[in-house]
Amino acid sequence: MKVLVASSNRGKISEIIQILSHSDISIIIPEDVGLKVEVEETGDTFEANAVAKALAWYYASGIPSLADDSGLCVDALRGKPGVHTARFAGTGASDKENYELLLGLMEGATDRKAHFECAVALAISREIVITAAGRCYGVILHRPVGEGGFGYDPIFLDPETGKSFAQLTDEEKNKCSHRSRALTALREKLLDQGFIHPD
Repeated sequence: MKVLVASSNRGKISEIIQILSHSDISIIIPEDVGLKVEVEETGDTFEANAVAKALAWYYASGIPSLADDSGLCVDALRGKPGVHTARFAGTGASDKENYELLLGLMEGATDRKAHFECAVALAISREIVITAAGRCYGVILHRPVGEGGFGYDPIFLDPETGKSFAQLTDEEKNKCSHRSRALTALREKLLDQGFIHPD
């Protein structure tokens, strides 16, 4: 199955390609088809935003389109930044500005539990959209650690490895990330429903 990644975020595109590299899903990136689609994220949930993006890219391309919406949910902030993760510090804010704002709001907080959540949506046609979700749990650090990853990775500690997401190799992160879990669940649904077939 050939699928267009419905995103302009290079970090997301790279992760999706790596996670699905050994599957029966062949990835097309926006540059391959000369397409750029801007979708306003107005949904109240990650799934609603993912579905809206997948359908918008499908309408524009006519190719089955895979979108994700993901974010960081912090217990001490009552689930924020949530669906506003990418624009927490304002539209166009950098990754650093976003996580520095979060760290400022977390100053003095003893409960530092958080989770990353990802919803993926594959628009196969106008009528058929398959969705799945994944989560990974961790702790918000007091300062950024590590040089890799993107977004809030430098301040999110993975308890299993004792490292921030920004310290993990791509392979390590893709074994435990919310995006990996969501895409794995999506692939299982596609297999169950006969859209793809095992080797």
